[in-house]
Amino acid sequence: MQKRLLLNSVNFDITIKRLCYQLIENHDDFANSALIGLQPRGVFVASRIHHHLSSILNIKTIHLGHLDITFYRDDFRRREIVAPSETKIDFEVENKKVVLIDDVLYTGRTIRAGMDALLDLGRPQKVELLTLIDRRYSRHLPIAPDYTGLQVDTIASEKVKVQWKETDGEDSVWLI
Repeated sequence: MQKRLLLNSVNFDITIKRLCYQLIENHDDFANSALIGLQPRGVFVASRIHHHLSSILNIKTIHLGHLDITFYRDDFRRREIVAPSETKIDFEVENKKVVLIDDVLYTGRTIRAGMDALLDLGRPQKVELLTLIDRRYSRHLPIAPDYTGLQVDTIASEKVKVQWKETDGEDSVWLI
């Protein structure tokens, strides 16, 4: 199996910071905005972005949540039994500008499930999508990110693997 490096740790960090500045352009001081990472891997992206935004803006009150979509997936009963992750949202989403965050956008099914789960918590003023990697040309649903770290054209047999310092020892993105 041949691997190709898409983002090394330096470019990975640059990409995360660029996404932060794009968010700042549209959300200013985040007074009426919230970041919500989709479990499991979107939480890493959301946490990293939250950390950088807090540092850049010198604001400690940016809302950050984690959303589990296990029971909202359309393939829930077809998959191996998976223990659900924790949904941790300690703020109201009603009338907030919510940024849903995931690591890789592929078919769009995870995002659809995330939207369903989010709407069960309230009615946001606006929902935007941020993905670290956008695998274009693979959509099953008409979903497109508002913020994209890197667009990658892949075929169905290829996979995109995002590695995180916290769990994998390094920040990198690989095409396998």
